[in-house]
Amino acid sequence: MTALYKEFVEKTHLFKDLNRQQLDNILVHSSLHKLKKEQVLFSQGDSVGSFYLVLSGMVKLFRLSADGQEKVIEVVNSGETFAEALMFLENPNFPVSASALSEAQVVSFNAPEFLKMLKHDAQTCLILLGSMSQRMRGLVQEIDHLSLQTGRQRLCAYLMELAGEDGCLHLPVAKSILASRLSIKPETFSRIIKQLRNSETITVNGADIKIIDSDQLADFATV
Repeated sequence: MTALYKEFVEKTHLFKDLNRQQLDNILVHSSLHKLKKEQVLFSQGDSVGSFYLVLSGMVKLFRLSADGQEKVIEVVNSGETFAEALMFLENPNFPVSASALSEAQVVSFNAPEFLKMLKHDAQTCLILLGSMSQRMRGLVQEIDHLSLQTGRQRLCAYLMELAGEDGCLHLPVAKSILASRLSIKPETFSRIIKQLRNSETITVNGADIKIIDSDQLADFATV
């Protein structure tokens, strides 16, 4: 285990307030997984024994419908954890599958061992509950967006959120993945991008996008 590995884990929001003994216990029961692009970390229905931290790269969480269609639930970036809430369920199974969007390094933590530590530390429990509450608020907000906004509104709001002060942004994942994440059909995604280009709201060069008319994009995000 490298010093960089330990330092990264220790600075993660979920662990940054743990004491030295707790951190050492967490690290002893952790493992590093090096994933190739599209390699599966776990599958929907597998038993839960661990939760995870993305050290580098990106991981997608997704579900498959009865007809085999893939729905991307979340894209997890470096420094973010996932599946930690499942440790509180009795004999849980993963409700989603996870695979690497690119080459990635993922740290797994033994869920039963972490839960054992939580039972003796109320402060750590509160930290974890705060983290899960924040994620829950995000999910509730996303449900609102999915039910109340059009596909164009969701995509325009996403572009505004991702853009820098200069109006430039780089799509972090393939357009098909992003379309699924925003609950937009790929052909609809392409049509909206074309409309935004034709209205001179944005320019597009592959995965690089520049917002030309931010006011108009903001209007499209709300109307």
